[in-house]
Amino acid sequence: MTVIVVMGVAGSGKTTVGSALAGRLGVVYAEADQFHPAANIEKMSSGHPLNDEDRQPWLHAIAAWISEHQDSGGVVSSSALKRRYRDVLRTGGDVWFLHLDGPRDILAERMRGRSGHFMPVSLLDSQLADLEPLETDERGMIADISEPPTGIVDRALTELAKEQP
Repeated sequence: MTVIVVMGVAGSGKTTVGSALAGRLGVVYAEADQFHPAANIEKMSSGHPLNDEDRQPWLHAIAAWISEHQDSGGVVSSSALKRRYRDVLRTGGDVWFLHLDGPRDILAERMRGRSGHFMPVSLLDSQLADLEPLETDERGMIADISEPPTGIVDRALTELAKEQP
């Protein structure tokens, strides 16, 4: 069964859309932040962006979760900023990406409105600089974050259904 990865930079709405999507599908939702080693959270909390090496254990943990949910399906969030990160996630099995995309000002505004999250707004630009949008050979779709979450979920389910046999 396909596992959906809701991807995008901080503030794009991955948790909101991902949990709504999982609810509509009746599958489990996993938040990407729960897979970070403590050292990664500490690094980001102190305003330092993660590098590729920092992200490896996190990506492999998410890929393992994807593998564990191939029979039941599931939805997991992950920034999945680079193609090579998504390649690691695909090692877990059948994956479909929902890329939440939008302008920096909206993303920053959303981040400033969050409470209790470790990711400071100061790291947004580093994420945007690293972001490699989905390529044409990658299964998934891009959604505009200015659209209401329910609309994004509806459209994602429609697009995913087109790919099912």
